[in-house]
Amino acid sequence: MTSPNNPSEPAEQSLERRDYFRIEDRIGLEIRKLSPMANPDEKAFGDDHLESLKAEYRRLDQDVRSQLASLAERDRLLTGLIKSLNGKLDTLARIMAFEQNPLQPEDWQEVTLSEGGLAFTAAPETFRTGNLLTVRMTLPPELFQPRAIAEIIHTHPDNAGGVRIHSQFVHIHDSDRQQIARHVMRWQIRQRKKE
Repeated sequence: MTSPNNPSEPAEQSLERRDYFRIEDRIGLEIRKLSPMANPDEKAFGDDHLESLKAEYRRLDQDVRSQLASLAERDRLLTGLIKSLNGKLDTLARIMAFEQNPLQPEDWQEVTLSEGGLAFTAAPETFRTGNLLTVRMTLPPELFQPRAIAEIIHTHPDNAGGVRIHSQFVHIHDSDRQQIARHVMRWQIRQRKKE
Protein backbone atom coordinates (compact mmCIF):
# COMPACT_ATOMS: atom_id res chain seq x y z
CA MET A 1 0.00 0.00 0.00
CA THR A 2 1.42 3.40 -0.95
CA SER A 3 2.02 6.09 1.63
CA PRO A 4 0.01 9.33 1.34
CA ASN A 5 3.29 11.22 1.09
CA ASN A 6 4.69 9.13 -1.76
CA PRO A 7 5.61 11.60 -4.54
CA SER A 8 5.20 8.92 -7.22
CA GLU A 9 1.53 8.43 -6.32
CA PRO A 10 -0.75 9.47 -9.20
CA ALA A 11 -2.37 12.89 -8.68
CA GLU A 12 -5.86 11.49 -9.34
CA GLN A 13 -5.46 8.87 -6.64
CA SER A 14 -4.23 11.42 -4.09
CA LEU A 15 -7.23 13.67 -4.85
CA GLU A 16 -9.52 10.84 -3.74
CA ARG A 17 -8.03 10.70 -0.23
CA ARG A 18 -10.37 12.50 2.13
CA ASP A 19 -10.21 13.57 5.76
CA TYR A 20 -14.01 13.77 6.13
CA PHE A 21 -17.10 11.78 5.19
CA ARG A 22 -18.88 13.19 2.15
CA ILE A 23 -22.57 13.08 1.33
CA GLU A 24 -24.63 13.91 -1.74
CA ASP A 25 -27.49 16.13 -0.58
CA ARG A 26 -29.91 18.85 -1.67
CA ILE A 27 -29.33 22.00 0.39
CA GLY A 28 -29.97 25.71 0.29
CA LEU A 29 -26.82 27.37 -1.01
CA GLU A 30 -26.04 31.08 -1.06
CA ILE A 31 -22.67 32.11 -2.49
CA ARG A 32 -20.90 35.46 -2.82
CA LYS A 33 -17.50 35.92 -4.44
CA LEU A 34 -14.93 37.61 -2.18
CA SER A 35 -11.99 39.73 -3.15
CA PRO A 36 -8.62 38.19 -2.16
CA MET A 37 -8.14 41.01 0.39
CA ALA A 38 -11.56 40.54 2.04
CA ASN A 39 -11.87 40.18 5.79
CA PRO A 40 -13.01 36.60 6.62
CA ASP A 41 -15.46 37.96 9.20
CA GLU A 42 -17.09 40.34 6.71
CA LYS A 43 -20.89 40.04 6.72
CA ALA A 44 -21.78 39.17 3.15
CA PHE A 45 -25.42 38.25 3.73
CA GLY A 46 -26.71 41.45 5.34
CA ASP A 47 -27.74 39.99 8.68
CA ASP A 48 -25.05 41.44 10.93
CA HIS A 49 -27.73 43.29 12.94
CA LEU A 50 -28.70 39.90 14.43
CA GLU A 51 -25.21 39.01 15.68
CA SER A 52 -25.77 40.27 19.25
CA LEU A 53 -29.02 38.29 19.49
CA LYS A 54 -27.31 35.18 18.16
CA ALA A 55 -24.49 35.58 20.67
CA GLU A 56 -27.03 35.89 23.50
CA TYR A 57 -28.87 32.80 22.21
CA ARG A 58 -25.61 30.80 22.16
CA ARG A 59 -24.75 31.96 25.70
CA LEU A 60 -28.17 30.92 27.03
CA ASP A 61 -27.96 27.59 25.22
CA GLN A 62 -24.57 26.92 26.77
CA ASP A 63 -25.98 27.78 30.23
CA VAL A 64 -28.84 25.30 29.78
CA ARG A 65 -26.47 22.57 28.60
CA SER A 66 -24.08 23.02 31.52
CA GLN A 67 -26.92 22.98 34.06
CA LEU A 68 -28.42 19.89 32.44
CA ALA A 69 -25.21 17.98 33.12
CA SER A 70 -25.53 18.47 36.88
CA LEU A 71 -29.31 17.95 36.85
CA ALA A 72 -28.92 14.62 35.04
CA GLU A 73 -27.24 13.14 38.12
CA ARG A 74 -30.29 13.90 40.29
CA ASP A 75 -33.38 13.59 38.08
CA ARG A 76 -33.20 11.83 34.72
CA LEU A 77 -36.89 12.28 33.91
CA LEU A 78 -36.75 16.06 34.40
CA THR A 79 -33.48 16.22 32.46
CA GLY A 80 -35.11 14.41 29.53
CA LEU A 81 -38.06 16.79 29.58
CA ILE A 82 -35.84 19.88 29.64
CA LYS A 83 -33.70 18.47 26.78
CA SER A 84 -36.87 17.95 24.73
CA LEU A 85 -38.09 21.49 25.45
CA ASN A 86 -34.66 22.90 24.61
CA GLY A 87 -34.67 20.97 21.32
CA LYS A 88 -38.17 22.25 20.57
CA LEU A 89 -37.05 25.85 21.18
CA ASP A 90 -33.98 25.32 18.95
CA THR A 91 -36.20 24.04 16.14
CA LEU A 92 -38.63 26.92 16.55
CA ALA A 93 -35.76 29.43 16.43
CA ARG A 94 -34.42 27.87 13.21
CA ILE A 95 -37.88 27.89 11.60
CA MET A 96 -38.38 31.55 12.50
CA ALA A 97 -34.94 32.49 11.14
CA PHE A 98 -35.61 30.57 7.95
CA GLU A 99 -39.03 32.18 7.43
CA GLN A 100 -37.48 35.65 7.72
CA ASN A 101 -35.10 34.87 4.88
CA PRO A 102 -36.79 32.26 2.67
CA LEU A 103 -34.65 30.76 -0.05
CA GLN A 104 -35.86 30.89 -3.62
CA PRO A 105 -36.22 27.63 -5.60
CA GLU A 106 -32.99 28.34 -7.51
CA ASP A 107 -31.09 28.54 -4.20
CA TRP A 108 -31.63 24.81 -3.58
CA GLN A 109 -29.23 22.48 -5.32
CA GLU A 110 -27.54 19.11 -5.29
CA VAL A 111 -24.13 19.29 -3.64
CA THR A 112 -21.38 17.11 -2.27
CA LEU A 113 -20.79 18.20 1.32
CA SER A 114 -18.29 17.40 4.05
CA GLU A 115 -16.79 19.18 7.03
CA GLY A 116 -13.84 20.08 4.81
CA GLY A 117 -15.56 21.50 1.77
CA LEU A 118 -18.31 21.63 -0.79
CA ALA A 119 -18.83 20.76 -4.46
CA PHE A 120 -21.66 22.38 -6.42
CA THR A 121 -22.68 23.25 -9.96
CA ALA A 122 -22.48 26.76 -11.42
CA ALA A 123 -22.83 28.45 -14.78
CA PRO A 124 -19.68 28.42 -16.95
CA GLU A 125 -17.27 31.32 -16.37
CA THR A 126 -18.90 32.25 -13.04
CA PHE A 127 -16.03 31.07 -10.83
CA ARG A 128 -12.38 30.16 -11.35
CA THR A 129 -9.82 28.09 -9.47
CA GLY A 130 -8.41 30.17 -6.62
CA ASN A 131 -11.53 32.33 -6.15
CA LEU A 132 -12.58 32.89 -2.55
CA LEU A 133 -16.28 32.51 -1.77
CA THR A 134 -18.37 33.24 1.26
CA VAL A 135 -20.93 30.47 1.57
CA ARG A 136 -24.09 30.12 3.64
CA MET A 137 -25.74 26.71 3.59
CA THR A 138 -29.23 25.79 4.78
CA LEU A 139 -29.24 22.14 5.83
CA PRO A 140 -32.67 20.49 5.99
CA PRO A 141 -34.51 19.20 7.89
CA GLU A 142 -32.77 20.88 10.85
CA LEU A 143 -32.42 24.20 8.96
CA PHE A 144 -28.92 24.77 10.35
CA GLN A 145 -27.24 27.65 8.52
CA PRO A 146 -23.48 27.16 8.75
CA ARG A 147 -21.22 29.66 6.99
CA ALA A 148 -17.69 29.41 5.68
CA ILE A 149 -15.10 31.01 3.49
CA ALA A 150 -14.21 28.53 0.76
CA GLU A 151 -11.48 28.48 -1.87
CA ILE A 152 -12.12 26.90 -5.25
CA ILE A 153 -9.54 24.18 -5.77
CA HIS A 154 -10.83 22.54 -8.95
CA THR A 155 -13.45 23.01 -11.68
CA HIS A 156 -14.58 20.75 -14.50
CA PRO A 157 -17.46 20.77 -17.01
CA ASP A 158 -20.50 18.65 -16.17
CA ASN A 159 -22.87 16.83 -18.53
CA ALA A 160 -25.59 19.51 -18.34
CA GLY A 161 -23.52 22.40 -19.73
CA GLY A 162 -22.52 23.78 -16.32
CA VAL A 163 -19.32 23.55 -14.34
CA ARG A 164 -18.78 21.44 -11.23
CA ILE A 165 -16.98 23.55 -8.62
CA HIS A 166 -14.90 21.83 -5.92
CA SER A 167 -14.02 23.99 -2.93
CA GLN A 168 -12.43 23.59 0.47
CA PHE A 169 -13.26 25.57 3.57
CA VAL A 170 -10.37 27.86 4.48
CA HIS A 171 -12.14 29.73 7.28
CA ILE A 172 -14.97 28.17 9.26
CA HIS A 173 -15.95 28.53 12.92
CA ASP A 174 -15.92 25.34 14.98
CA SER A 175 -19.65 25.66 15.69
CA ASP A 176 -20.38 25.78 11.93
CA ARG A 177 -18.14 22.78 11.27
CA GLN A 178 -19.95 20.89 14.07
CA GLN A 179 -23.33 21.71 12.49
CA ILE A 180 -22.09 20.22 9.20
CA ALA A 181 -20.73 17.15 11.02
CA ARG A 182 -24.08 16.59 12.78
CA HIS A 183 -25.94 17.03 9.48
CA VAL A 184 -23.67 14.49 7.72
CA MET A 185 -24.10 12.01 10.57
CA ARG A 186 -27.90 12.38 10.61
CA TRP A 187 -28.02 12.07 6.81
CA GLN A 188 -26.07 8.80 7.03
CA ILE A 189 -28.43 7.49 9.73
CA ARG A 190 -31.48 8.34 7.59
CA GLN A 191 -29.93 6.56 4.58
CA ARG A 192 -29.28 3.42 6.65
CA LYS A 193 -32.91 3.38 7.81
CA LYS A 194 -34.09 3.52 4.17
CA GLU A 195 -32.06 0.40 3.27
